[in-house]
Amino acid sequence: MELGLYTFGDIGASRATGLKVTAAERIPQLVEEIVLADEVGLDVFGLGEHHRPDYAVSAPAIVLAGAATRTRRIRLSSAVTVLSSDDPIRVHQQFATLDNLSGGRAEIMVGRGSFIESFPLFGYDLDDYDALFIEKLQMLLAIREGEILDWPGTPHTHPVPRRGVYPRPVQDRLPVWVAVGGTPGSVARAGQLGLPLALAIIGGEPRRFAPLFDLYRQSASRAGHDAAALPTSLNVHGFVAETRQQALDIFAPPVMEVMTRIGAERGWPPMTRAAFDASAGPDGALFLGSPSELVDKILAAHELFGFSRFVIQMAIGIIDHVAVMRAIELFGTKVAPELRRAIG
Repeated sequence: MELGLYTFGDIGASRATGLKVTAAERIPQLVEEIVLADEVGLDVFGLGEHHRPDYAVSAPAIVLAGAATRTRRIRLSSAVTVLSSDDPIRVHQQFATLDNLSGGRAEIMVGRGSFIESFPLFGYDLDDYDALFIEKLQMLLAIREGEILDWPGTPHTHPVPRRGVYPRPVQDRLPVWVAVGGTPGSVARAGQLGLPLALAIIGGEPRRFAPLFDLYRQSASRAGHDAAALPTSLNVHGFVAETRQQALDIFAPPVMEVMTRIGAERGWPPMTRAAFDASAGPDGALFLGSPSELVDKILAAHELFGFSRFVIQMAIGIIDHVAVMRAIELFGTKVAPELRRAIG
């Protein structure tokens, strides 16, 4: 099982923590976090793309490139690239460049996006939300198949008559993961295409998502793919500290603040401490606690889902950078070795 981290690079001022961080501060911190994750032996680090004032990362490939020359082993991924509002040719070029810079460690995680700011920003219609993603994903997969792209064009992509797309990556093909948040149609599509699946669980009881992994593998098998060989990832929120109480004290205030702010935009009620504590419980979606508690919860999830990668978002909201770095260190030096021994 591969183990890693992802984050969006939160910025701004926090009433919950009393901290303030700018993009000029947070982006170098992200590079430091990726470097530390590499040093403690984690396998992958992902950065999400957003176009909002509360996140610093709108161009994941550039920040990942900043870390590429300071790391040796860790794989560098978007988490996610909002492909619906981007140009598949440019996406491939950026991550192929990252692949060359990192010696073959780049990945692309594509998704439709849970925020919509990029659509009007780049001139796309939200009514085309699903069609944009499907057509651009097909184009991206065609680009990675070979140097010369011969693309007929679709309603949402332009024709490309036998033109080269450069540079080519170090890897034979750039890994392209499909990130989903629980939509069965998206899960089935990833299986039909034979693409690795990253399933994000940020609320509810994780066991309720088990049928989605079953659907993915069934769809892959029906399409003629070896479902057992396809990578799958569980992407969650959580935090690790020396004790459970320390993890709660550090993580609860910023997460509640972020979820309440986003919830207000979407018509959700504010996140209460009772709701947070329930989510942090044994059956909840948050993977939080001491190293041993985190090991136990990840092993239980692995038995349920059978994923081949586990990534956790620990930097949510405005959290002290020193606390995040300590959490990364614990995840790599305490949690990861126990998981690897248990799983073999």
